[in-house]
Amino acid sequence: MQLGKIENSVRNDAAMPASLRPIVTDGRAEVAFKAAPVSHMPSSLDHLYYRDPMKMLFPRPQPGDISQAVLATTSGGMVGGDQLSFAGRTGENARLLITAQAAEKVYRSLGPDGKMQVALVADNHSWLEWLPQETILFDGARLRRTTSVSVSGSGRVLAGEMMVFGRLARGEVFTRGLARDAWDVSLDGRPVWRDALHLDGDILSVLDHPACFNGARASATAVFVGRGAEETLVTARECLEGAVQQGDGVLAAATAMANIVIVRWLAVEPMRLRSAYGTWWAAFRHRVNNLPARLPRMWEI
Repeated sequence: MQLGKIENSVRNDAAMPASLRPIVTDGRAEVAFKAAPVSHMPSSLDHLYYRDPMKMLFPRPQPGDISQAVLATTSGGMVGGDQLSFAGRTGENARLLITAQAAEKVYRSLGPDGKMQVALVADNHSWLEWLPQETILFDGARLRRTTSVSVSGSGRVLAGEMMVFGRLARGEVFTRGLARDAWDVSLDGRPVWRDALHLDGDILSVLDHPACFNGARASATAVFVGRGAEETLVTARECLEGAVQQGDGVLAAATAMANIVIVRWLAVEPMRLRSAYGTWWAAFRHRVNNLPARLPRMWEI
């Protein structure tokens, strides 16, 4: 606690010795895949860059599945003032699934916001999946995250995020701080959908309000973007019927606009939400792109 007081007092004091200044993380990772010369082969790495604490891993895909990339953050979580940025791209005819090694923890901040930037780009006739694991917000955390999705031609993107409001196993709920989670989706350079969740101030009253989160302690969003994506709305809803079981406390619904399907989940129990979310994802990718109805092995660890 005493160290926290020191950090709070010197965070904006550039005159203090370097040994007493807080360490601010500025991590970045970029990955791009291109189509293989032979059509039945997995897509191959075309560009790679990362700097601490972010790294990229490339596990061998399971038989019949597409190429995979795994984002790892070795810092153990975000503190106030940290910045993390990720960019993923599929070139023409490439197919790639990107996931994360573990849940992202956002610790209590003494003032500054932690910032995440995610940029996903799918070129013509490509397929890109962004399937990170949960973001866990400690009480007092401050997070601003923006996910941008840019699709060209007949490219398609299936992207999502999950958020857990507190360390629930130890009885902690996210009651104060900031959680801003924004989406910016475009197709051929034209906006398709923009959305933002913004929790600030008396957060618990919003989480518990029956017209808001109604007691939910976890939420998730998934979007499917591409030309004619709205035609898969029935499929998305059918996959939800198979993923959400009556009595499990998970609420989910899907809607659509031109070139996008949006699916939302709420649940009191984060693990039940995660299970329903993963089940839906596996079924949907199979139905819309004839991919194996399974998640990457990293997701199951």
